[in-house]
Amino acid sequence: MPLVHHKPLPSFKHLEERGQTILSLEEALRQNIRELHIGLLNMMPDAALKVTEQQFMRLIGNCNQIAQFYVHVFSIPGLPRGAEAQEYIDQHYESFEDLKKEGLDALIITGTNVSNPDLQEEPFWAPLKEVVEWGSNNTTSILCSCLATHALMKMDYQVDRVPLPQKKWGVFEHYVTQPFHPLLRDINTRFNVPHSRHNDISHEQFDAMDLSILVESKEGGVHIAVSHDQFRRVYFQAHPEYDFNSLLKEYKREVLRYINKERADYPPHPQHYFSEEAAYIADQFHQAVLDAEQDPTLECPPFPEKELERHVDNTWGDTGKAIFNNWLGLVYKLTNLDRTLPFAEDVNPDDPLRLLGLE
Repeated sequence: MPLVHHKPLPSFKHLEERGQTILSLEEALRQNIRELHIGLLNMMPDAALKVTEQQFMRLIGNCNQIAQFYVHVFSIPGLPRGAEAQEYIDQHYESFEDLKKEGLDALIITGTNVSNPDLQEEPFWAPLKEVVEWGSNNTTSILCSCLATHALMKMDYQVDRVPLPQKKWGVFEHYVTQPFHPLLRDINTRFNVPHSRHNDISHEQFDAMDLSILVESKEGGVHIAVSHDQFRRVYFQAHPEYDFNSLLKEYKREVLRYINKERADYPPHPQHYFSEEAAYIADQFHQAVLDAEQDPTLECPPFPEKELERHVDNTWGDTGKAIFNNWLGLVYKLTNLDRTLPFAEDVNPDDPLRLLGLE
């Protein structure tokens, strides 16, 4: 079922213009269909704020479960914001205090940029911890993206992420390690997912905490792990929400940083992302930049974004939609359980997979 346009958030119109089915609130209220209320804590920096909310809303809206999806986007204090982004948040985002009163069925937490090696020193740490503690007690499941995974591993287990020798950046092949887990129902056993991060929680670190690793990559590392109960916490390190050109836009940003003398080295291509044609176009532009550096009479051409877009592909989107579909399906089933019924002695009412008969 579709997303419900229940708040004046511009992303609803953006998604509808791009083919997403959106129900007006009036249409939704006329239908006798179960609602699911999903919180989206958007911590992304200003440049990625709107596109990130759209990416996650698209994943939710593509779910085929029998429910109407109300996405409640909010943010927290302690994140650096420019005036324009803060005005957008103030005008269009909901408040966490209101959401606590209204309730949520599940919660998604995005990543963000950080400036401190110790995440606990970040200004957003205390507000994030408050959200996580409330979500742990009042929602069915928390899905963490990238930096949020690293933050919750620190909160829950005192596990520190490890800086990588170089940025993990590109599209990597992954394989399923637990094909019968309900989050991976009907998922290809091998598929691609983008990564973009400077730090890592390793296989060994997840394993030491006795957490279940569901999807990983020989090059990219762990993508999906889950908490001991197999569902209350879902940890992502990769980015299934990315658009086909998200890595291209990151590459463009880094190239422009080099041209503007904000970084010393010219950025490499994102691994396994550019086709041969795209790599050729990117290398030609790189040479033009070097030529302009050597000869002041030469003008650096504009970055060939449109030309490159024609030669990059999305090889992860369908699998990302399927995993989100499974996650939301489990949220739907668990929120519909009648917890007033007696349980067998060997079934813990707080163990979601046992309740669903999926262990």
